[in-house]
Amino acid sequence: MNQLTMSALLDVIGELFSDEISIAVSNTKEYVYYRPSKRVDLKIRSGDTVKKGTIAYKAIDSEQKVSEFIDRNIFGVPYHGMAVPFHNDGKLEGCVTAIYPAFTEGKSVVTLKTQDGWKPIPFQEVHYIEVKDRKTHVVSNGFAGTHKNSLQEFEYLLPPDMFVRCHRSFIVNVHQIMEIHPDTHSTFILEMNDETRIPVSQSYSSYFRKLLGF
Repeated sequence: MNQLTMSALLDVIGELFSDEISIAVSNTKEYVYYRPSKRVDLKIRSGDTVKKGTIAYKAIDSEQKVSEFIDRNIFGVPYHGMAVPFHNDGKLEGCVTAIYPAFTEGKSVVTLKTQDGWKPIPFQEVHYIEVKDRKTHVVSNGFAGTHKNSLQEFEYLLPPDMFVRCHRSFIVNVHQIMEIHPDTHSTFILEMNDETRIPVSQSYSSYFRKLLGF
């Protein structure tokens, strides 16, 4: 068997992890490998400097395993992660980091702005979230409004057993899907309970099918 490149080997190892988890590998100064997941992408590129405040930096600095929550000040989105340093002949060489979405424990509503104030919408009543005209629109039972969060931020904050990213412009509540129709090029059209039709793009179709089990 021909020798695997480091990148190919890491891609294979990455397949062993959940689709929820991104994997990053760095030396003591910069990232040398990054594999984003569908649920969390910190937009790291090979050659990027390991920033102070990240768990990778903390693991390298302490030469110990680090597991903690990192707020949005570093990469623009919050995340949970675990970083493990590795050594070669006793010398610190770098670390491997697993990056998980940050879920808000105990939160069960999306609070939307109204003309007179704010309206909390229970998760189960939200049909879908859409980005259009540079605004994030939340559509629920009999009410629609805008929210300050980006779609990416919502993707980290909403419970993954209820909400699924299906398109670069849409997150849907799987409990509000009435039917799934096949479309061209391995894509799908979702018919929601309110009769809205929402596309599942090709880049999300495999992940979407896996999560819904069909």
